[in-house]
Amino acid sequence: MRLFFTCGDCNGIGPEIVTKTLAYFSKQKKHKLYFAVPKNIFEDVLNLLQLDLEYEVVKKIEQSSPLKNIISIINLGKTNVVSGKPTKLSGEVAFKALQESFQAVEKNLADCIITAPISKEAFYKAGIEFPGHTELFASWTKTENVVMFFHSAKLKSALLTIHIPLKTVSFSLDKNLIRKKIDIILHTLRRDFCIEKPRIALLGLNPHAGENGLLGDEEKNIFDPFVDEYKEFVKGPFPADAFFGMHLYKEFDVVVGAYHDQALIPFKMLSFSDGVNFTAGLPIVRTSPDHGTAYDIAGKGIADPSSIIHAAKLAIQICENRKKCAAIN
Repeated sequence: MRLFFTCGDCNGIGPEIVTKTLAYFSKQKKHKLYFAVPKNIFEDVLNLLQLDLEYEVVKKIEQSSPLKNIISIINLGKTNVVSGKPTKLSGEVAFKALQESFQAVEKNLADCIITAPISKEAFYKAGIEFPGHTELFASWTKTENVVMFFHSAKLKSALLTIHIPLKTVSFSLDKNLIRKKIDIILHTLRRDFCIEKPRIALLGLNPHAGENGLLGDEEKNIFDPFVDEYKEFVKGPFPADAFFGMHLYKEFDVVVGAYHDQALIPFKMLSFSDGVNFTAGLPIVRTSPDHGTAYDIAGKGIADPSSIIHAAKLAIQICENRKKCAAIN
């Protein structure tokens, strides 16, 4: 498998956790490893971690060696690091790494992309009008509908809405949106995880799932009719607190939340070190760790690479499953 890693925000822990991940996979010599990062930053991290890796430095992926024992560094040019701070330059470098990764998979020179954390503030300072990886890759692949999907050994979660203010969530939900998202989730569970008959739990929006309209009518007017339509696969809407408190998530293949924190707070409590963010619905395979830039520990050499190692393993699994499970519709 050909794995392409991006550096994320260079002022955060991205270069460090990717370098540790490269060291982990390079011992196996089973996969071709690419890393888009400024050369000086990569070599500074090598010195900080006292790692001895076999690598080459190239300007473009087309110039790289096919040998699996050689890590190919796609050099993004010399960059100054300001550890712990989002800057215009760190946003520009992170974006350039993502461009290189997309071009690699688009040209069939890499099989999947594993992205280190970016900073929305750095993107804003660099004039990049995307709030996150999900929206960016959806735009580049001309994919109208995608789902932010989270995976761990304990729980799979997905979101109906992503990076929007909480006060706008109820206005964003309608039956058509839910149908589009659930269709993507069904397709993903079948194609990417080889689950022929998926079991999906849908969480309610309001406390007590609306209490039959007393605490909000979204469940009664939007969620209930949809669940009736998709009753073969979807159950709910469930009151989120009782659902997780009673460990009902263990009975389902994925739990779908109405908004960001509803699904991600329990997910990160259960799976902070091994959680993976996966963009469902894309024609390409893209995964990332489920944490951020961790500016507070940047440059110290103490960042835990567990989540991004799991992200790379999941990317490999999904690539293999897409070949194996192509017959499942």
